[in-house]
Amino acid sequence: MHEMTYRDALNKALKEEMRRDPSVVAWGEDVALYEGSFKVTRGLLAEFGEERVKDTPISENTIIGVSIGAAMGGLRPVAELMTVNFALLAMDQIVNHMAKISSMFGGQTHLPMVVRAPGGGGSQLGAQHSQSLETYFMHCPGIHVAVPATPADARGLLKASIRDNNPVMFLEHELLYNSKGEVPDDPEFLVPLGKAEVKREGKDVTIVAYSRMTILALQAAAELEKEGSSCEVVDLRTLAPLDTETFVASVQKTGRAVVVEECWRAAGLGGHLASIIAEECFDRLLAPVRRVSGLDVPMPYSRKIEKLCIPQVETIAAAVRDVMSQKY
Repeated sequence: MHEMTYRDALNKALKEEMRRDPSVVAWGEDVALYEGSFKVTRGLLAEFGEERVKDTPISENTIIGVSIGAAMGGLRPVAELMTVNFALLAMDQIVNHMAKISSMFGGQTHLPMVVRAPGGGGSQLGAQHSQSLETYFMHCPGIHVAVPATPADARGLLKASIRDNNPVMFLEHELLYNSKGEVPDDPEFLVPLGKAEVKREGKDVTIVAYSRMTILALQAAAELEKEGSSCEVVDLRTLAPLDTETFVASVQKTGRAVVVEECWRAAGLGGHLASIIAEECFDRLLAPVRRVSGLDVPMPYSRKIEKLCIPQVETIAAAVRDVMSQKY
């Protein structure tokens, strides 16, 4: 095990998979000479050359379209979008082609491609560059959606995504790039898609979270432990396929649930998770399921107001206290 940043864990995964498999290629805006907007592709051009690491024009629709064609032709593209917000310019390629081609051709062709996309709020980048769009992709059948929270999961999930024969939207929260954690040294370390993890054991309440919200949930759980509340934190790690078994088993054990998401509350992922918990755990619930979500507003630029729009450690802890105080 070695400690490394989330950014370096992703970089390590890319290099390992490109060394292992010559069909893996990387392209996107500024991924080659500039080595990526967040420096995740640092060193790729120098090691693998311009045949496998390419800068593209500023055209997200083209980046995804070319990746689809290359994947159908035998390559394994890892396309980088400068930010997930720009994926909106490529939604026709993502929703109507990337997600559907395999099934429309009766499984005669596969699309082994990954679209890496940074996103999330908290960096004062304004309404158009601070969005959490995971539910857009999760809503569309045919796409896997990965949302790693830790450096180890970032490396293991990216390696598994590159090896998968299905298209994967790989969503990286921008505030996690400098976070550090222990990462296994094993070059074959993989985190399977569709497998959640209990990041912290507990007995009183289950907090279900993903991406950066997992980190905040763990911090809230540590604070609540001082007050005598034992929180179990489940990190979903992938949203599609969604591992319902792990968080349902946790809620059936604790009897209480708080689901945490950074995306907007209206039609958000939290509602879907709450409905699953209600269907699978109704007779075991000791209190109503509580949702903690981003506010339903365009993200403001002001740092203080932006913070109010995104779930914080304090808001997660307050939701847990509320759930702990209620009884059916």
